[in-house]
This record gives sequence, structure tokens and C-alpha cells, in this order.
Amino acid sequence: MRNTVKLSSYLIVTLLSLAGLQSCRKEEQPLAEETVDIAPPDPAASPKGFYLLNEGNMNANKASLDYVDFRTGKYRKNIYNTLNPDVTKGLGDVGNDIAVYGSKLYVVVNVSNKVEVLDVKTARRVGQIDILNCRYITFHDGKAYVSAYLGSVGDAGAPNGIVAEIDTVKLNITRKVEVGRQPEEMAVMNGKLYVANSGGYSPPDYERTVSVIDLLSFREVKKIDVAINLHHIQADKYGDLYVTSRGDYYEIPSRLFVIDTKTDQIKKSFDVPVSRIAIHNDLAYLYSTEWSYAQGGNTISYNMLNVKDEVILNRSFITDGTEKQIAIPYGIKINPSTSDIYVTDARDYLSPGFLHCYSSTGRLKWSAETGDIPAHIAFVD
Repeated sequence: MRNTVKLSSYLIVTLLSLAGLQSCRKEEQPLAEETVDIAPPDPAASPKGFYLLNEGNMNANKASLDYVDFRTGKYRKNIYNTLNPDVTKGLGDVGNDIAVYGSKLYVVVNVSNKVEVLDVKTARRVGQIDILNCRYITFHDGKAYVSAYLGSVGDAGAPNGIVAEIDTVKLNITRKVEVGRQPEEMAVMNGKLYVANSGGYSPPDYERTVSVIDLLSFREVKKIDVAINLHHIQADKYGDLYVTSRGDYYEIPSRLFVIDTKTDQIKKSFDVPVSRIAIHNDLAYLYSTEWSYAQGGNTISYNMLNVKDEVILNRSFITDGTEKQIAIPYGIKINPSTSDIYVTDARDYLSPGFLHCYSSTGRLKWSAETGDIPAHIAFVD
């Protein structure tokens, strides 16, 4: 869920389409499962597949879960409702993050104010943790950490956000720590939790810091001044964090910053727009869907970065020209075994999107229709 309140798809697209949606949202029903063949079966594939979380438009109650099975070559769409028929309202409203940890699959459902916990093998529900306006999830040493905006969606007077620590066995909240306003993605390194704060509910008064949490004491020990309206934060294997800034959508552009976790200082910045980043080995795969109110539209770009040498490569990871088929790139993940690249397309944010699989050389291998606003991928080993 890309937001300030989701500025790229909520405030922009939702407001434009609100009138057309209101008449149908009240009657939305959970969708039935569908299965299609996408690729030749690979019985020895590892990872054996991945879950894809479709966000669904806000207030439509259409978050959904798909599964790509490498071993059978099949794409299973809308599996949650079939496997959890007793959950009458389906997965909920706006799926914002997904991750596998141990034997469980964690799904952060933002507007429904919950983290849904599923059995990773069966996708059947095993529990739920209630967290107001929850956003992203990460893990360390048997604990899950969930960022949460607090306050209602879009509330400019919302309080500072929090990170909640969750016991992954008992599935209860054990500790909370206050961070900045509207905290987003997190990363753990060297016993510290780094939290990107956005302040996206109160433009132009954005936040511009990364909160640093000592995990032992679970206290905020410092804030690192970076740039306004931060969103994603990803760690490389060299002790650095890559942090994205969305800018202000007017005059301040989106940019990428590098934090050295040994010093907790910014060591480098890149004048490239970044909506989402995926790091695999020594490469970072970047795309940008940069909205401009001044231009009244998006500028879409693809790029790559060498994280070892810290240089922009100025080339797209899609090499066969098929990026022209992608209306709105919205999610990206790299297969840790094959280096295949998975890119999702949100299209118009209102109708089913697409999942595209590219080879490591950037050529399209297959595509599949998804649920609405496909965004987040979690591999199953």
C-alpha cells in the first residue's frame, strides 16, 4: 500500500474514481478460487513457490491472496476464501505487506487493522493480531515487528506511530515503542531496528527521519535525518541500508539514500526516483512510478544499481521491450535461487492486475492475471 495515505493509489486514483466505486463497494463479495497453468512443472524447485498479496482498493474489502506453485507450474488465484470459508468477510481491506517466518505466513491488512496469521503450508488461518492502521512487518530472533500509523486513515492530527513487537509463538504483542509519524518499512541490522518515517498524513509537514530502535531495550535511541516522506528501507550484505524518499509530488523529487549502519550516517545519495527497491546479491532492482501534481500524471522508469560499488548502472532490468505492456509497476521481488524477476502491474487500480515473470537477463517468461492491485510477494522455501 503505497501511501502517505497511499498517495500513489489511494489519494490520487481513489479520489478520481470514488464516484464510480461507491455504488458497487457495498455489495462486494469474496471471490472464488481460480487455477491456471503458467509454466512447466519443476518438482525440485526451491523455493517451491510464493504467495502474492493483492491490496484491493481501499473500502472495497477486496484484499486477496494468490499462490504461485513452481513445482506444479500452476497459479492459484483467490485461495484465501476457499481455504478459510468461515471468515465471512474474506481477507479484509487493503493488504499492505506479507512475509513468511518459520511455519507461519503473516499478512498485514492495513484498513482492517489486523495482522492475519496463516499456516504457511496450507494458508489456513491460525490467528490474528489487532493493530490499528498497521503497515509493514519484519522479523528478528523469534519476534515480529509491525509498524503502525495509529489514528484513522488520513487523519492529519494522528499521533506519532509505533512499532509493535509480537511473540511469534503466542501471537501476542509484548512491547511497543513510539517512533515518528506514519512509520513505514523497517529493517534489522546489528541489533537495531531501523524505521522509515513518512509523516504522510500532513503534507507539506512531512517527517524526514529514520528512527533507530535498540532491540534489547526496545527504545528509540536516535533519529537519522534523511529526507522528506520516507517509505522503503532495504538492507544489503555490506552493512548499508537503502532508503527511498517519495518527495512532495510537486517540486521535491523522489530520491534514494544510503545509510552506513556502522556510523548511522548518510554516506551517499542517488538522484534517481525510486518507488520500490529489491536487493539480490550485489544488485538492486529499482522502478519508479513518480506522480506529479504539476504534470497531472506518472513518470515511469526502471533502473539497476550495484550495491557493492555503489553506482547506478543506468539500465533497465527489462531488456525485451515488454515494459511497455506494464501500465503501473507496483511490486517487485527477485527469486533467490534462479534470479528471476517478478514485477506486478496494478493497471488502473480498480480491475485485476498482472504478474510478470522475467528471466535474470530481462526477458519475459510468463504472465498471469491477479487480483486487484497486486503488490507484495513472500517466497515459500
